[in-house]
Amino acid sequence: MRRLFLYVPLIALLAAALWFVARAWAHFGAGAIPAYGYFAIAGGIILSLIVGCGLMALMFYSHRHGYDDLNEKDRRNDR
Repeated sequence: MRRLFLYVPLIALLAAALWFVARAWAHFGAGAIPAYGYFAIAGGIILSLIVGCGLMALMFYSHRHGYDDLNEKDRRNDR
């Protein structure tokens, strides 16, 4: 029953979002995208992937080299 209370609102939100997107797409008209538009989209995707992968790499590096561990000063302040 708990899953039902979780999934039903999520599916309703997804349906509402898809309905809104379809209405907005039809209202504003889906014109042709010029060539520079495709380059801008591809550049944004590539840049987002680079930033995301870089931040994940920094997170793993930080964890593996102990930068996330508590030091003595942090342990004294926790008490």
